[in-house]
Amino acid sequence: MLRHRFQPGRLIAGLFLAATGAVYAGDAGGLWETPWFVAVPLVVGGLCTAGAVGVLARSVHRRRGTARAHPDEPRADRPG
Repeated sequence: MLRHRFQPGRLIAGLFLAATGAVYAGDAGGLWETPWFVAVPLVVGGLCTAGAVGVLARSVHRRRGTARAHPDEPRADRPG
């Protein structure tokens, strides 16, 4: 059983940041030559894509009614 809700936006952001790290690791290892500015479109594009996916996933969860907090989690509208 999952302990938390799947968040695809965070997965996309992690994949793009890992890809950026892999590109520069290949450059550091001497496998290829990477210009310094390659990280900017990878990181910015990945974060924008992750944001769009996150908004889309949140709207789908709200429409289906699955964005409710876990019953054991504290909420702002409940004291305690």
